[in-house]
Amino acid sequence: MDNSLNGRKALVTGGASGIGAACARALAARGAKVVVADVDASGAAALADELGGTAWTVDLLDVDALAALSLDCDILVNNAGIQKVAPIEEFDPSEFRRILALMLEAPFLLIRAALPHMYANGFGRIINVSSVHGIRASAYKSAYVSAKHGLEGLSKVTALEGGERGVTSNCINPGYVRTPLVEKQIADQARLHGIPEAEVLAKVMLTESAVKRLVEPSEVASLAAWLASDDAGMVTGASYTMDGGWSAR
Repeated sequence: MDNSLNGRKALVTGGASGIGAACARALAARGAKVVVADVDASGAAALADELGGTAWTVDLLDVDALAALSLDCDILVNNAGIQKVAPIEEFDPSEFRRILALMLEAPFLLIRAALPHMYANGFGRIINVSSVHGIRASAYKSAYVSAKHGLEGLSKVTALEGGERGVTSNCINPGYVRTPLVEKQIADQARLHGIPEAEVLAKVMLTESAVKRLVEPSEVASLAAWLASDDAGMVTGASYTMDGGWSAR
């Protein structure tokens, strides 16, 4: 039994479902006490009960409240995200700001809140669930691509500042993952590309990948769990692609 994270406290945002839930389970399985943070109160509570952890019902779009936070976690997984697919000229500016607030400003504020505790203990793991869209672009995703590119930069700055104080910071960059967030995109992608919904996976989502399948949440979680471990102490400022070869092109 892997107890490599015994004594560690982990905070996972967007933890009630999808990649976040998989990460919470993987960290708990290795002995971490997990805080499941999500706007979905019932979902967070159910998973926290399953894992023997704690639920934190939080609206990460309330950035003013996040600015006053102080966190005592050893492992922070910035995972919460949303998506909007539309051409730039039709993209609602308020939706653009909303996506950047949730997926870039909120991670900054949570990192800011967690670092004093991590520095004091000489140990910390910042794991940012980015995307292949953190290093590549796709049409109709101006806000998402901008947020993920910004998260990559934030992660690297955190790595440089935290390195001498025992804190690492890395990004995980999956392709399309089998989650509700991806499933919700299919209708929009079909409309924008003028194809049936049944063809979206093959003709849009997986066209750039050498491995023609969706990433499983558990695969992302396995990498997150390793990055949280002592074995990854020399890994920082990195971006780990898990995209079936998409970024190899």
